[in-house]
Amino acid sequence: MTPVVEKLGAEVDDWVAHNNGQLISTRRHLHAHPELAFAEFETTSYLEQRLREVGLKPRRLPTGTGLVCEVGTGEPVVVLRADIDALPLADLKDVPYASTREGLCHACGHDVHTTVVLGVAMALASLDGLPGRVRCVFQPAEETLPGGATEVVASGVLDGATRAFAVHCDPSVPAGKIGLRTGPITAACDRIDVMLLGPGGHTARPQLTVDLVDALGRLITDVPALLSRQVDPRAGMSLVWGAVNAGIAANAIPQRGHLRGTVRVLDREAWKNAEQTMRSLVERVAATTGAEVDVDYVRGVPPVVNDPRAVALLRAAALETVGSEHLVLSPQSMGGEDFGWFADVMPIALARLGTHGGGAALDLHRGTFDVDERAIAVGVRLLARTAMHALDADAVASSPAGPPPPARTRRPAPGDTAGPRSGDERREHDDESHRPAG
Repeated sequence: MTPVVEKLGAEVDDWVAHNNGQLISTRRHLHAHPELAFAEFETTSYLEQRLREVGLKPRRLPTGTGLVCEVGTGEPVVVLRADIDALPLADLKDVPYASTREGLCHACGHDVHTTVVLGVAMALASLDGLPGRVRCVFQPAEETLPGGATEVVASGVLDGATRAFAVHCDPSVPAGKIGLRTGPITAACDRIDVMLLGPGGHTARPQLTVDLVDALGRLITDVPALLSRQVDPRAGMSLVWGAVNAGIAANAIPQRGHLRGTVRVLDREAWKNAEQTMRSLVERVAATTGAEVDVDYVRGVPPVVNDPRAVALLRAAALETVGSEHLVLSPQSMGGEDFGWFADVMPIALARLGTHGGGAALDLHRGTFDVDERAIAVGVRLLARTAMHALDADAVASSPAGPPPPARTRRPAPGDTAGPRSGDERREHDDESHRPAG
């Protein structure tokens, strides 16, 4: 840690200590006023006002909601990203800050993510001597497919930046702990809709028609089974059906049946071929039944593949924020996260922010979800220090006289899925870092 990072990090810690109550109030305001994807107008205005209060100049994203705001001057530039939208779920909690909007709630922790990045922007705005610029992106519509991140990338908001960081709430990890992982940490997520058509008929004479219910059953069981033999198991690809519909009467074979499900995969290369693979399997199985088949495949979000060097910067910040005893290895999740689109233009890293405060775990995407608000201060300190470490490292890397990068420690740190390596093996690992751990 350089003297500049050490000094600024201590100042951020002081800022967080003095403004922790304000951070909690901000999160509770956002939690009580959720808005859906691309309709986050009030949220955007609220964030805009808070940023202007500390002398910053946020600007709206071309989507009409969401903001980008820079802190500091000069080069290099690193990005911190927060997602600001909520879910169409009823808030089932009996708390003073429960959602005031029927059928909407922040059940995925986006209110926490937004508060964390807002807190970083406000904290850094109070400092002098920041070694570059921190670009804070408050992104709309993470909960849609293919995600609001595609709009951010297409708009050029990320141009000129060297790397991007984000946090995501993890209710399985105690508050005060941070989860890290190199390589894939979340999965790609696509949607598949299958429509089967047949002439219909009487259940007394299935041999005279196409038994669509039987055909649906074969698709439900055979396609996932065949998938496991068509794709490298290390890619982590899975198909899970979520809905099936056919028929009304017990003695009538229907003329149409419908299946819906999600396809998830950890490997980005395998994801590129997922649509072709799934169409082929569905058509092959349907052909054995005689049913006509129509497949609607919707490409969703790519996997989030954490860059090893970006994770190393997160780890350095995490060690200073919570210490090695509170760093954990984050397991891979088959959930989707559109932050993966940022990797199209720069290295990225996503950290897990522990939010469990005791008792039964309050899982994501449920109306009962809530967090231990002590996690907010941890998140602000983590991302602020990460940004400063990244600016410092990128400034040195861009200098012709800069020192060579330090060798990897021989002892794996928490969150590092790789063991000790020689120099040649390290280079090979970095080239292959997009592949899931074995």
